[in-house]
Amino acid sequence: MRPLAFLCDFDGTVSPTDVGAALVARYTTDPARVAALVDAWRAGTIGARAITAGECATLRVGAAEAQAFALGFALDPGFAPFARAARDRGEHVEIASEGFGFYVRALLARAGLEDLPWSANEARFEDDRVVAEFPHLADDAPGCPGCGNCKARRVDRLRAAGWRVVVVGDGFSDRCAADRADVVLARGALLAWARERGLAARPFADFADVARQAGELSARGGAVPTRRAAGRIEG
Repeated sequence: MRPLAFLCDFDGTVSPTDVGAALVARYTTDPARVAALVDAWRAGTIGARAITAGECATLRVGAAEAQAFALGFALDPGFAPFARAARDRGEHVEIASEGFGFYVRALLARAGLEDLPWSANEARFEDDRVVAEFPHLADDAPGCPGCGNCKARRVDRLRAAGWRVVVVGDGFSDRCAADRADVVLARGALLAWARERGLAARPFADFADVARQAGELSARGGAVPTRRAAGRIEG
């Protein structure tokens, strides 16, 4: 029986609010440019890396102000209990984000989850200008659509290490990971995309709901079918 690993999106998922989008909306100097980038990303003509770099080029904010702004948001109140219960069962919980590490790090620390593994893009602040950096990109990944943080690669690595991977997400940046996972818990744009493609996904409301479904998946153990063997399951 392969143990479960939960790969969780951050913006709009672990944090109910998309902190990165809120940051851009607050500090952009060119809302029309940002809107055009979002439209192109949703249409699939650019990838997450291009939209992130483009949005950052329009921002005017210093590091301290950006950090203070981000700390105005909070994690889903059910996330920390979910993560602790899963880890107590010997399961793995990890965050993979197309947002920025400075706020992922700060918000996890405030919730007492400093030791939770995570990956994200990075923001380099040069006075009031912001430069996006991508330490986790993977242009060599098959079919990579130009992601900043390659979530599909993280799924592949977890599966290769012997985990059954459950992807938890809400948006377009989670599509590559969902396409490789054993089980998908989805809401929002990710759930709509999965249904349009005929890709099985289990809807979730919040992390109290994720915790309930995680307990069910754990209890079912080896009876949960894998993507390769029998397709994903839907509840």
